Amino acid sequence: MNGVKTKTVLASAVAALLCGTAGATEPCGDFGECKVLVEINSSDGDIGFHFLMDGDNLRYGALFNPKHRKIYSYGARRELAHQFVTETFNESAEPLCWHPEPEDDEYGEPVVTLEEFIDRWMDGTYHFFAIGEGWETSYGQSELSFNLPAAPADVEWEEEEDGDDTEGEITWLAGSDLGECADEDDIAELIAEGVLPMNPANVPVAAWEVVLEPDVEDGDPLNGMNYVVRIPGDAEELEVEVPDDYLETLPDNTPAKVEVGAIGFDDNATFTEEGDICLNEDDPDEFDDFDGCGFEIEEDD
Repeated sequence: MNGVKTKTVLASAVAALLCGTAGATEPCGDFGECKVLVEINSSDGDIGFHFLMDGDNLRYGALFNPKHRKIYSYGARRELAHQFVTETFNESAEPLCWHPEPEDDEYGEPVVTLEEFIDRWMDGTYHFFAIGEGWETSYGQSELSFNLPAAPADVEWEEEEDGDDTEGEITWLAGSDLGECADEDDIAELIAEGVLPMNPANVPVAAWEVVLEPDVEDGDPLNGMNYVVRIPGDAEELEVEVPDDYLETLPDNTPAKVEVGAIGFDDNATFTEEGDICLNEDDPDEFDDFDGCGFEIEEDD
């Protein structure tokens, strides 16, 4: 990468950013797409910052916060500089948003509470900048808000045999809190203190994302063989049928988990997990207290 030329282009870019540019999530100014968002796992209780920048044949890319301070950049080198970059997607680390009991915190995991996270990350306009193949510049903007959709509630999986077919259904309800990150009392306090701009229960949901995935180790051949679908946020029935064509590809007694995410119109997302699911169960010992995957059978199962 030509260092002198890059510095000259960057200096011009900073001046342009200070003047402001027009943009949105998709399309995003000169980019095909760009976005910044907050993602929460309400079950594990962790929170992170994600961003995406999608352009054509880029040499260099950068992200600036609402104060026009650069918080991320990359420069393509060697083989990648000849091939160029198109899409860049990054996730911050996702620390716990709650304080576990000392006896449960064996490894001393870092904790960033919801209030601390909001204090760390500024809401407002984030600025994307890139240098292309011909040294042309691209600009775009995306808004980060703390309108966080409530965590889906009562996520359930039901599997039934219908003749030779296996039918599966995932159901859930609209939620009212952020799970481990903030219960209803925490939310009321954060709203009263002006930390949260809106009650998560009142944040409109643009889409529901539903994921059924084998819950296996990283090296397992089933890892990543997921069923993923999105339905509109205003769907009358909060349920998704999982086709038998998918389930039949999985072996008997496949451990799995379900994730349901509420995706807001600002792209912020809050997910809820339900685990200890046994797909295509074939239990040779039907009289013990465990299913074919080794999960303890609850009384209502």
